[in-house]
Amino acid sequence: MRRIIANLLVLLLVFSLTSINGSAKETDKQHDKELWNVVHPLSTTVTFLNTGAHPDDERSDFLAYLSRGLGVKTTSLIANRGEGGQNEIGDELGNALGIIRSNEMIEAAKITDVKAFHLSRTTSDTIYDFGFSKSPEETLDKWEENVTYERLIRFIRTQQPDIVMPSFRNVDSQHGHHRAISLLTERAFEDAANPNVYPEQLENGLSTWQIKKMYLPAASKDTASTSIEIGDYDPIYEMTYPQLGEASRYMHKSQGMGNDIPAEPRQIHLELIKSVEDNNTELFDGIAYDFNDWAKQISKKNISNHLKKLQNDLDSIIQEYPNRESIFVKSQQLLKTVERIINKTKRTEFDTSMKRDLLHKLELKKEQLQKVIFTASNLQIKTRAASSIVTQGEQSSITMELTNKGKKTLKKINADLLLPKDWVNVNSKQIKSLKPNESKTIIFDYEVPKNAGYFQPYEEPIIKTKVSMNGKGTKATAIEELPETLAILPELSVTTNPTNIVVNTADVQDKIPVTITVKNYSSGKRKGSVSLNLPKGWNSEPKQSNISFEERYDEKEVTFNLIPPSKIEEGSLSIEAKVNSSGKTYQTAVQEIQYDHIKDSYYQYPSMINAEAFKLLKPDNLKIGYIESGFDKVADYLIETGFDVTTLKEEDLSSGDLSQFDTIITGIRANLSRTDLVTNNQRLLQYVEDGGHLVVQYHKPGDNWDTQNSAPYQLKIGSPSIEWRVTDENAVVNILKPEHKLFNYPNTITENDWQNWVQERGLYFPMSWDSNFETFVSMSDPNEDPFTSGILMAEYGKGTYLYTNLVFYRQIDNQVPGGYRIFTNLISYGVNE
Repeated sequence: MRRIIANLLVLLLVFSLTSINGSAKETDKQHDKELWNVVHPLSTTVTFLNTGAHPDDERSDFLAYLSRGLGVKTTSLIANRGEGGQNEIGDELGNALGIIRSNEMIEAAKITDVKAFHLSRTTSDTIYDFGFSKSPEETLDKWEENVTYERLIRFIRTQQPDIVMPSFRNVDSQHGHHRAISLLTERAFEDAANPNVYPEQLENGLSTWQIKKMYLPAASKDTASTSIEIGDYDPIYEMTYPQLGEASRYMHKSQGMGNDIPAEPRQIHLELIKSVEDNNTELFDGIAYDFNDWAKQISKKNISNHLKKLQNDLDSIIQEYPNRESIFVKSQQLLKTVERIINKTKRTEFDTSMKRDLLHKLELKKEQLQKVIFTASNLQIKTRAASSIVTQGEQSSITMELTNKGKKTLKKINADLLLPKDWVNVNSKQIKSLKPNESKTIIFDYEVPKNAGYFQPYEEPIIKTKVSMNGKGTKATAIEELPETLAILPELSVTTNPTNIVVNTADVQDKIPVTITVKNYSSGKRKGSVSLNLPKGWNSEPKQSNISFEERYDEKEVTFNLIPPSKIEEGSLSIEAKVNSSGKTYQTAVQEIQYDHIKDSYYQYPSMINAEAFKLLKPDNLKIGYIESGFDKVADYLIETGFDVTTLKEEDLSSGDLSQFDTIITGIRANLSRTDLVTNNQRLLQYVEDGGHLVVQYHKPGDNWDTQNSAPYQLKIGSPSIEWRVTDENAVVNILKPEHKLFNYPNTITENDWQNWVQERGLYFPMSWDSNFETFVSMSDPNEDPFTSGILMAEYGKGTYLYTNLVFYRQIDNQVPGGYRIFTNLISYGVNE
């Protein structure tokens, strides 16, 4: 097996290093991870594609084994951006969360040397994470199946993978998004090779591609076609491949991924479901593993002989590891050889399909050799932008510092900036020679066109660097992104706070305060005037406000008091914030997304205040304590709606007077983010026993939730997740106790209050609970048994404990009137009418 051979090579490498240096301890010092990362892939021509639905769906342990362990060119294709998920590091949801998760996917893939791609292209794409789905049919209907499938076929024809494996099986126990991708991937096995499927792709330069084999994760070891040991220890990375995979998964911080695992055996079990040849169950059976295998398939001796020698030369480069100087010289020579073989192959007549496939493999090897050349050359390239943010019409610069860290003089180095076609080209800079330890600095000046498009988070970087190096009669080129995000943004960002407001038709507010934050992204001084476009009958104080800025990144806040009409009809309204400056009007908010583990990014959206007018009755003088989790904004919305809310800190929970609050609410998954809440849980239960009302919003089973002790009585959260959620936001809700105060005070709840919900009804429904809990609602997805645990409440001492897994936080965030009214009733229970 190829795996055994690869492992033997690694062991031989370790033994050879040990013999050179005398001890294994000294051997560790010889590991050149950067060099090995680019040299090892020369050993094989196999390409592998893993498909999934969301960022973090990749099979990290197996991909680490393939890519880092065997050198296989490995790619991950993810459908959407994970916009509908939950966020464990901040309060970003929707598109902002999708941007975070996409960038986490990129950083995770770097650790396993996997190239990550997405089918979704924009923040308004139809291929969107709309929340949990229980069927592939629903998923493909919302994603627009033809759009999704066309992009999948295009990707396969572009990347030309030998082996494809979806991350999940198309079975009832799986997420509908996972099932949809598995279904489409299986269909693509034949269709990517069929010229009648999306023929327009072939007219635009692509060719058909026949995937050689398709595997699925086996349902069990017994049903596997092949089982592969992937738990090997790799001395280069000083960990096993599953451990390397977990290091990668730790980058998915917004999803709480990553675990510390021991070094131990681990097998992956695969089921072969499609193959172009029979009886090839082992992973690489029936696939040309290297150019020796290709030589056996090519009948033209002038080509096959060259291929055999090529693989021998590639192997000799690997054997030179970790000698950078020798590898540098040999790889330059071999790059020229590959170019000659490519030209010879193009001129030679033989099977068209095989020629096309071979040329693809040779081009990939050419790319890999160029990476080897640059790494082995010890040419250090550092770039920095004068400003990471620029505006239309601005002049700026990129500085590039080239340093020769090696022992050989480097000659004929060309450096360029790669700019969009409609930008003024920057002249390339040439360095005739660079001696050992010598550095040279190049400054590229550029100008942003006045009509340049603004930053889009899912597009390729607007500027890249290109460095070419001549030697041994050939040229190697490296194209790299800047180390930090460079973004073209509007000169002024206009952000509203809040972005959503409620106008209570039962008690129309005299004034509604809103804050407009204006941030200057232009390079110098600037003045402007802030105002609001108001609905008919509305006014504001002031009408407008003048602002000025001294330099880039200055911020100014302006507070307006919105004055609604005394009588207002129920419905939706929009209020637009704008700034007039230097003859232009700015009406876009820029949300800066900045975390240490990913590159900075920016999400732009209209500077709007969305107002929803509806009747909301509230008890007088209700005093609320809110334990924020950092995962929701419910407390903010309650305050904006006129509730008296105090956010509770650690000292409040440990020693504060909790009896002053009529109700205490915990944010979603608060046990996960607030260890002080877990520590002081008994004080909260005592608060209930003494007469308080505690409302706990949903938790996952792993969120430090103790089935026996978190609630006053036993309460077990449902698992696995797919079996304990209602994903249909329009699912019929039956109120089991319509006369109960929960549904009649202060608001009378009707079936209208369950309409227009967003994304879902509830998730992680409790699966068992003590008989002291009462149940109040029943709901289910189509053709499923109903859940009755969406609202559970129990008397405990003099007070009451209420647990709800219904997603009120999403409804409140999206201004769903019924979500507000029902939640108001839940938190008002126990207050005298």
